[in-house]
Amino acid sequence: MLAVFGHTNPDTDAITSALVYARLLSRQGVEARAYRLGELNFETPFVLREAGVEAPELLTELAAGSQVALIDHNESAQSVPNLSELTVTRVVDHHKLGDLTTSQPPSLRFEPVGCTATILLKLHREAGVPVERTDARLMLSAILSDTLHFRSPTTTPDDREAVAFLAPIAEVADVEAYALAMFAAKSDLGDTPADTLLRMDYKVFPFGDPAQPQTLQQWGIGVIETTNPGYVLGRKAELLAAMDRVRAEDGLNGVLLSVVDILNETNKTLVLSATEEKVLREAFGAEPQDSLADLGGRISRKKQLVPTLEAYFAPRT
Repeated sequence: MLAVFGHTNPDTDAITSALVYARLLSRQGVEARAYRLGELNFETPFVLREAGVEAPELLTELAAGSQVALIDHNESAQSVPNLSELTVTRVVDHHKLGDLTTSQPPSLRFEPVGCTATILLKLHREAGVPVERTDARLMLSAILSDTLHFRSPTTTPDDREAVAFLAPIAEVADVEAYALAMFAAKSDLGDTPADTLLRMDYKVFPFGDPAQPQTLQQWGIGVIETTNPGYVLGRKAELLAAMDRVRAEDGLNGVLLSVVDILNETNKTLVLSATEEKVLREAFGAEPQDSLADLGGRISRKKQLVPTLEAYFAPRT
């Protein structure tokens, strides 16, 4: 049985694409099962209920040598702890190449699109496998989530075409209304503990040159996408305390948490200490005040935050 899973701290794309890809493989004669590597965020349960499917089982461990397929990630820091002991046979992803190494040639499908689900739709078409309603609903939801309904700079024409193709199959007559309902569910944070809020969409990135270990730094970057940024920013003190704990627990050089206003397409990033303040000022030209930095319209971690930080931390010649 092939285990299919997305990254840790899974978002809607990581969960739904694992479900869709496992089903596509099964329909093609490959025994596959979807799993998740963490707890769901607030948007994903809404999507799963709308599609009428259960969340994948939480993956606790896999024996060395087990065959796996990676969805929506390819870096070891974002995957299962013993990834190096597993046999990666397939990867479908829309992120940059990471540190993945394999013992045998895997099947790889990478494309610079806004969402893994956009690639999965192409795989259905190329295989001549018709898209069923449930899978259409899951893929549609993932694309709307990852692209913030086309607000994100990661959006491509392929993503837009995919949504137009999937909406009638998914029986979603009003895509905009459905996207807003998704974002409302994502923003219903209630009394969620600050530590949970921080880690809901959180990844650790290495910066520097691996060939020069003395330059390497580990930074945690979290994102909270919401239609109610005022609520999140009102808990700034709690979130800063959570960031401080995470930095110590994970042995990080720095931690950033961006609060993205989905509707107004703006980013206010919490500034933990003088270390983060210096980086935000020098890398982004921001002027942090009261533990907050205005990063303007930089709302994509993948396309606007991480590349800028990679360039900033790159060794100078």
